[in-house]
Amino acid sequence: MISKRVADRDFSWLFRFVLTIVLACGIVMPGLAQKQAGKRYPELVEEVRHQLVMLPYYGVFDNLEFRIEGADTVVLSGQVSRPTLKSDAERTVKRLESVSKVVNNIEVLPVSPHDDDIRIAAYRAIYSKPGLDRYAHRAVPPIHIIVKNGNITLVGVVASEGDKNLAGIAAKGVSGAFNVENKLSVERN
Repeated sequence: MISKRVADRDFSWLFRFVLTIVLACGIVMPGLAQKQAGKRYPELVEEVRHQLVMLPYYGVFDNLEFRIEGADTVVLSGQVSRPTLKSDAERTVKRLESVSKVVNNIEVLPVSPHDDDIRIAAYRAIYSKPGLDRYAHRAVPPIHIIVKNGNITLVGVVASEGDKNLAGIAAKGVSGAFNVENKLSVERN
């Protein structure tokens, strides 16, 4: 009799121990999954950003943006001057292992010789200014000049509020432009 109770007691202790482990795993595992997704999210953002910046025809007259929805959906947006860049961006991001779906909302800007002239004039006006000329020496200059139907939009990131204002003033001096919208951001220190 004594040996049977000892065996029952050992079994109930083992059962409670296993039950505690199973319940703890059920409670802790979702938290671990969220932490792993949190670690993966910044990596995915950096992967997508890197792939877009490395596109061979991505330049100063294009603006590519993206956001991550859920754990593995990338939504592309922005404006490009060539239709091939829109499809290249989607194809490149789709190839990433951690991406299962790509929503491509990139706008292809209309073909216009007038807009092309404004692009070139705005580029020269902005990147020839002392203080802004240092931005021109990067692989993809950080001040992007988007021209649509004669309207200029500046997007990107500059080092100071003064640089932002200087770029806006230079763009406003471009002949033939109807409107200038300065959406440049200033780096956080």
